[in-house]
Amino acid sequence: MSLLEVKNLKKSFGDNVVLKDISLNVEKGEVLGIIGPSGSGKSTLLRCITDLEQEDSGVINFDGTFGLVFQNFNLFPHHSVMKNITNAPIKVQKRDKAEVFDHARRLLAQMGLSDKEDAYPCELSGGQQQRVSIARALAMNPDILFFDEPTSALDPELTGEILNVIKELAAEHMTMVIVTHEMAFARNVADTIIFMDDGVIIEQGTPEEVFSSDNQRMKDFLGKFYD
Repeated sequence: MSLLEVKNLKKSFGDNVVLKDISLNVEKGEVLGIIGPSGSGKSTLLRCITDLEQEDSGVINFDGTFGLVFQNFNLFPHHSVMKNITNAPIKVQKRDKAEVFDHARRLLAQMGLSDKEDAYPCELSGGQQQRVSIARALAMNPDILFFDEPTSALDPELTGEILNVIKELAAEHMTMVIVTHEMAFARNVADTIIFMDDGVIIEQGTPEEVFSSDNQRMKDFLGKFYD
């Protein structure tokens, strides 16, 4: 059985049908990249899978734990970096405080932020805030990590540092689902790519298969990035 199975997922907001019969599987250790134009349903799909939205119909099979990295960081501004990372493992997962703090410091070192544990979000750059949000998600020891366009709120100079962190996680065989508009990144890091448009999956396969697709909608979309 796959780590995550989505079957015939449908979601509407009023008369606007956002997801139209979406099905996909994610295996343990797999990196799934989800690409497509704005309004295609990518973020709504992630929000349904992670229980931030209630689907209208369909089945989501996932028994593990997950972490979610948002577009806009979503750090608590009144909490230090360390408290942002350790709060949920201690209060929600009821884990040992010393173990959680040790884990948090190792994650901050991995993110290149060892000197920022007492800083507050307002004192950090956008790239640093996003790395803290990734550390916060990893602190929950998730079975799968979801990214919703993790670089969309960043300046181009800061995008590379976040993409490098995700590449390192992929090299460690972290199971990830990544909604992204970074085409070259998706092609290089994903094992499987899904191209969505207007609430349906148009293409699905390896990066080589999807990016060399003869589908005209796929060609039109990619052409905008390669022109």
